[in-house]
Amino acid sequence: MAIFLTENDRVIVQGMTGSEGTKHTTRMIASGTKVVGGVNPRKAGQIQKFEIEPYGPMADQVEAGTHEVPVFGTVAEAKASTGAEVSVVFVPPRFTKDAVLEAIDAQMRLVVVITEGVPVQDSVEFRQIAADKGVQIIGPNCPGIISPGQSNVGITPADITGRGRIGLVSKSGTLTYQMMYELGDLGFTTCIGIGGDPVIGTTHIDALRAFQDDDETDLIVMIGEIGGDAEERAAEFIRENVTKPVVGYVAGFTAPEGKTMGHAGAIVSGSSGTAEAKKEALEAVGVKVGKTPTETANLARELLGK
Repeated sequence: MAIFLTENDRVIVQGMTGSEGTKHTTRMIASGTKVVGGVNPRKAGQIQKFEIEPYGPMADQVEAGTHEVPVFGTVAEAKASTGAEVSVVFVPPRFTKDAVLEAIDAQMRLVVVITEGVPVQDSVEFRQIAADKGVQIIGPNCPGIISPGQSNVGITPADITGRGRIGLVSKSGTLTYQMMYELGDLGFTTCIGIGGDPVIGTTHIDALRAFQDDDETDLIVMIGEIGGDAEERAAEFIRENVTKPVVGYVAGFTAPEGKTMGHAGAIVSGSSGTAEAKKEALEAVGVKVGKTPTETANLARELLGK
């Protein structure tokens, strides 16, 4: 199994004809994702061609050569024509809110927002509307979601891990990739980069709940970072709801106080939001926390007896 994304999901790409959309749509198709359409009102009715060289765990299931993907004028048209229920958004920040709201209005089940620099007010608005309408948002400012050997929506490299029994949820894109690499020989059910902005759609808690309920996930790796209290809230959720082993890593032990580090949400004030405070909160509920990604991976191996 996997959480949130499986091999059966048909995917459309909002912003597919732009430079980033074209590049990453090529990678998604090449890794086995069922990309069935793109959305661009100015290019509706056109066909976009992608030259594909298969890679990753599903390479033997992907045909090399030219793949043709239709472009639709709206998300609703794309969904009606293709049956897609997953959308990934590659549009500039100033257009992101409208793109996400369009996907919500079309009742897409899952919307993955890759765009960085989305105004927080916009994120607050579309997250609330999505919650009211039962649409799951991942992001913004995230690498997306990959269920290795099944589907890959976003910008995560598909060739650094295969299928396995570890679930991964991370604020950081690059640390998502590194942990996938560190534990690539064991493999993952699903890896989710939730993004590091102050306001995001899918949280650590959402992923923890889903991994807890997934029969094929034996261990959960949770990567956080300084700033905010998401990890402390996740620790309380783990205390009350998670019976599976959880291994954690918190980025930012050497970050200077009062400075935003990397992500918009990674700012520390006094003792609030520090890596040490988050580590203590997680360890207090039985989560083993590594000081480096490699140490964290080794803790996961120990718990799995690998």
